[in-house]
Amino acid sequence: MKVAVIGGGPAGMMAAITAAECGADVTLYEKNEKLGKKLYISGKGRCNLTNDCSAREFFPNVATNAKFLYGAVNKFSPQDVMNFCAERGLLLKTERGNRVFPASDKSSDVIKLFATELRKSGVNVCLNTEILALVYQKSGFSLTTITDIANFDRVIIATGGVSYSATGSTGDGYKFAKNFGHSIVALKPALCRILCRGTQQLEGLSLKNVEVSLTDGCGKVLESEFGEMLFTDDGVSGPTVLTLSSRINKLQKGDFRISIDLKPALDEEKLDARVLRDFSERMNKDFINSLDALLPERLIKAVAEQSGIPFDKKVHQITAAERAALVKSIKGLTFPYVGLDNIEYGIVTSGGVDVKEINPSTMESKLQSGLYFCGEVMDVDGYTGGFNIQIALSTGYVAGQNAAKTAK
Repeated sequence: MKVAVIGGGPAGMMAAITAAECGADVTLYEKNEKLGKKLYISGKGRCNLTNDCSAREFFPNVATNAKFLYGAVNKFSPQDVMNFCAERGLLLKTERGNRVFPASDKSSDVIKLFATELRKSGVNVCLNTEILALVYQKSGFSLTTITDIANFDRVIIATGGVSYSATGSTGDGYKFAKNFGHSIVALKPALCRILCRGTQQLEGLSLKNVEVSLTDGCGKVLESEFGEMLFTDDGVSGPTVLTLSSRINKLQKGDFRISIDLKPALDEEKLDARVLRDFSERMNKDFINSLDALLPERLIKAVAEQSGIPFDKKVHQITAAERAALVKSIKGLTFPYVGLDNIEYGIVTSGGVDVKEINPSTMESKLQSGLYFCGEVMDVDGYTGGFNIQIALSTGYVAGQNAAKTAK
């Protein structure tokens, strides 16, 4: 029996390897000149392959449709991924937040492992081959390329989303899915920068141990994340922001603000005491020159402006009310929210083929027998930390296993 896999990313490669190991005659189609083009740039070229955590810890890190993934992640878990790599000679290491990387820090080593396994399992890999049409006939599926028409018993769609289109993620899978009657949940950027006004002078400044929040016009916190962040010329980025973006894209549009608590370990009373102590040592300085022990130099002007205290006011002249305003500014440095970055620049795509139309136990379409989906093409996405590649590998494994089983 013949199985076609469309897409040579982590989901497609794992699906092809698994289907072949289960006895299917597998052909993998990849329109790029090489496999794993997006995987190559993942984790800044290091490839955060998975997260060394339990299932109980894994699912809270799935932003969209975690319940759909229960079966797949339990069938091919993070530990299974690590074992898969170790058994084939790829050394791994675990870093902060249980993030798992190849010990070499080279994503190319991960891709080489998959390419080797594809070759060993007998998968026919067709590079530079775009699928122009996919149709179902009584005898099975017909795939049309620029040079050929090939017939298959089963097809696995693993074409990814629409983020980083230069890597080949151009939404082909959505078109194929629609042709078989599938619904596509609106596509949105996930794990992306948050755009806001007023950050130009702070570009390049990184902060640790801060709390970044999305607030409404009344200051109510809607979503928040603690950790590291980075200012860009037109917004904010970094681990906390990437996770926050995948929560924000679930909200309706509104009059939002990005608020940064620069001292989350201190409540307002303790922070006020700290400010008083610093002020007592700088009584005759101008206000703008009194915050050097409390804040990074590049943040002082932004915080001082939001406090409303005149820059040249002497510290000993600052009132209790003004000091309270300074504390609020430090606990909630605020920037007007513009929106999420372009979906092209999201690390992953949120949205995709509606999982209500996919069997979670097999990844087979509920609308078309013999058609399977895996990876980012589906409406599933996780937070940063190796969760998205693990989702791709888990669903690829299940799709490959069941496509081959059905084909027997």
